[in-house]
Amino acid sequence: MTAPTLAFFTRLLDDAPPAERFRLATEQIQHAERFGIQRAWVAQHHFRAAEGGLPSPFVFLAHVAAHTSEIRLATGVITLPLEQPVHVAEDAVVADLLSHARIDLGVGSGGTPSSFIPFGADVKNKAADFEDKLAVLRAALTGGDIGAGNTLYPPAGTLGERIWQATFSAFGGTRAGTPGDGLLLSRTQPRPTESPTASLSAVQEPIIDAYLNALPDGIAPRITASRTVFVADTRAEALRFAETGLRRGAEGLRRSGQVIPDGDLDALIRATDTHLGTPEEVAASLAADTTLQRATEVAFQVHSVDAPHEHVLRSIELFATDVAPALGWSTREPTSVKETH
Repeated sequence: MTAPTLAFFTRLLDDAPPAERFRLATEQIQHAERFGIQRAWVAQHHFRAAEGGLPSPFVFLAHVAAHTSEIRLATGVITLPLEQPVHVAEDAVVADLLSHARIDLGVGSGGTPSSFIPFGADVKNKAADFEDKLAVLRAALTGGDIGAGNTLYPPAGTLGERIWQATFSAFGGTRAGTPGDGLLLSRTQPRPTESPTASLSAVQEPIIDAYLNALPDGIAPRITASRTVFVADTRAEALRFAETGLRRGAEGLRRSGQVIPDGDLDALIRATDTHLGTPEEVAASLAADTTLQRATEVAFQVHSVDAPHEHVLRSIELFATDVAPALGWSTREPTSVKETH
């Protein structure tokens, strides 16, 4: 099987004020590009600084595009039930033009339930709203009539072929595969109530099966698997940051309804599917994740370890130079990038 491409994922959760979060995340994406990582995903979250630092991802990605030259830039994800889909299409197209066609558009139906209220949306209707708004978004991006004879301007070019859908279910895998969209698999995949200790691979491989079965003939699969990865020079250093970050992150998962044990740190690392330690330890841990053998892209993120900025940079570097080669995963040749102003 062809080795997956590699991506860096951020929720912009550095311990800093908002403007500084944006600056640090830009530097981290630049660093990923410098070490040959092919894509950067950014998450959209509203209202709560502890859950995510970026409500307007296209504004941020346009900024990042001006300070990078090759790395692809993607939303992971736009919460589509909270958005006006024509406006999403317009913002995506402008960002794509400014980045010289480097934008990919990841969308999903989820999000913090309380975030729906300020947007006048009902979380109970999120699945139906997602379907309806995705149809409008797709029509806009593919040059269709979006009302009263209007079509998108500027035109979207090939952006309509760069839609990705996030899902936790086999139904969602089918929904993503049927039109030939990409499939986004989360590092925080909930376990079924009947199998609370199931492995992440056991839960996600049926989603991949459904996606591949629905994919039209002649369309290449696009499967991105996101994983929590923190690489350090020593395991002790990795555990020092994980002790605080993972326990804080586990509380958030419990509030969302997931069953996360409150035991020792090793148990928490297993329960949150976190890959951490030295490059050798992380490579061995990732090699045991069979989902990654079927992914076309692996997206690594430091959250929920949430180490300080300089350690995030070091983790990116160690992942690219030591972990990826050990797994047979390739990066582009290291390159210079524009400096952040």
